[in-house]
Amino acid sequence: MHYYKFNDNKLFSTIEYEELEQVEEKTFFDSVDETVYYLNPKNPLNSRRAFCLNDVSQLFSKDESVNLLYKNDFVDYSISPLIEKLIAERKIKSINTNYPTWKDELKKLPNKWRINVMALGDVGSTLLVGLVLLGEDIEIGIYDRNENKLMRWERELKQIRVPFDVDRFPKIKVLNEDELFECDMFVFCASKGIPKIGEKLSDYRMVQFEENSKIVSEYAIKARNEKFKGIFAVVSDPVELLCKAAFLSSNKDANGKFDFYGLASNQIIGYGLGVMNARAVYYAEKDPALLHYKNEGRVFGPHGSGLVVADSIINYDDDKSKLLTQKCVNANIEVRELGFKPYVAPSLSSGALSILATIRGDFFYGSTLMKDAFFGSKMRLTNSGIEIEQNNLDYKLRQRIEISFNELRSII
Repeated sequence: MHYYKFNDNKLFSTIEYEELEQVEEKTFFDSVDETVYYLNPKNPLNSRRAFCLNDVSQLFSKDESVNLLYKNDFVDYSISPLIEKLIAERKIKSINTNYPTWKDELKKLPNKWRINVMALGDVGSTLLVGLVLLGEDIEIGIYDRNENKLMRWERELKQIRVPFDVDRFPKIKVLNEDELFECDMFVFCASKGIPKIGEKLSDYRMVQFEENSKIVSEYAIKARNEKFKGIFAVVSDPVELLCKAAFLSSNKDANGKFDFYGLASNQIIGYGLGVMNARAVYYAEKDPALLHYKNEGRVFGPHGSGLVVADSIINYDDDKSKLLTQKCVNANIEVRELGFKPYVAPSLSSGALSILATIRGDFFYGSTLMKDAFFGSKMRLTNSGIEIEQNNLDYKLRQRIEISFNELRSII
């Protein structure tokens, strides 16, 4: 290993970086109280700019596919016990130095988050109510192209008050469009082409992809131009495909060639899977044979077609898992058949609650880049980057995950 010092940061790598100041191994490990950085160049098209190392094998792996979800208990790597200890403590952030902006990763998370929400339709407004009621020590910015809608929600939200504790909830600021990226997290809730009630479609989310990908690309390019360094949160459908569209569109120069000066893939997080877990819990509570999902289950993949529900990661049952999956995928159709748009649970479970879990460092369900597709799983955001939960997963479950992953890869 080579050990380096850059400003007040400690970095190490298997590769020599001549532009960095080298230090002795003993000096490097004298006192490690905060995050250290592992430099590892990879292809930016299929590797995140940074992530939290939670397994020794990730020091040497070149593949960031869905194998990130699987524990690797059978490979013996010979490394310093001090590095192993730092990995166990989640104190190592892996940085891909093939991103020209890799030094942007030498930072800590905000102490107080500024969250800007763009588009105040059914989803955006419901998500905002959740953030206002449940958020602590955050600041909220709101924006919509429809000025009347923006003024309506400024009034509605600022008139939510606790008697005799009127300043309890977050401060809310009405934004101009040029202020959208003056924040730590930008929440994209814009949507066009939402199917009407009664319209019969096999996957409502895919109908929105063509129009919504244009909108998300527009704002991803704005984020690039503003040199935005925060989290670009995608709540609109289809979540995972819009994440990929945002990543690709923001990383091209004026000639359409990739230069990777835009949004890093790990800056983009998709928020669609939280409600699928909530729906799995809902249906599990209705069937004693599925109740164990509440403590043992997981969801993986996209929000919609391709979803993978596992009834248990301890004692996986393929039939029960596929039954739960089908129920969850059809849940929005059931609400539509009652004559309503199914946006309340997604706005809160996938949106507000998952966003608050993110900024608090708690585990949540989100989608991040795995190789060349955004894919959902249990994860959390730490000062060392995004940590993806790893488990020893049943072979049949792994097969389902890989089928879903390959289907996503084939779309965009």
